[in-house]
Amino acid sequence: MQNFKLGTLVMTRTINDTIAYSSDFAKEIMSVLRRYTSTDWGDLPLGDKQLNDSAVNTGKDRILAAYHTTKGKVYISTEWDRSYTCIMFADEY
Repeated sequence: MQNFKLGTLVMTRTINDTIAYSSDFAKEIMSVLRRYTSTDWGDLPLGDKQLNDSAVNTGKDRILAAYHTTKGKVYISTEWDRSYTCIMFADEY
């Protein structure tokens, strides 16, 4: 599997505030971001993981992964053009 560009890394205000409040959560976010950049798509159905693998290989289409953390489900999404990657809670998607 080849690497992919993240573009500008952004996060929602809620993720940012939670990181500022909890160093343990900040470590979790760093961990899931490492998983994401290693093409470990977390808690997704197999079909969605395959779509992500295809998007990485072709350089087209958006990439979306989901991870369970102590503060709730977190999504990481990279836009189709790889211009930016956003970290957000599931209820902010």
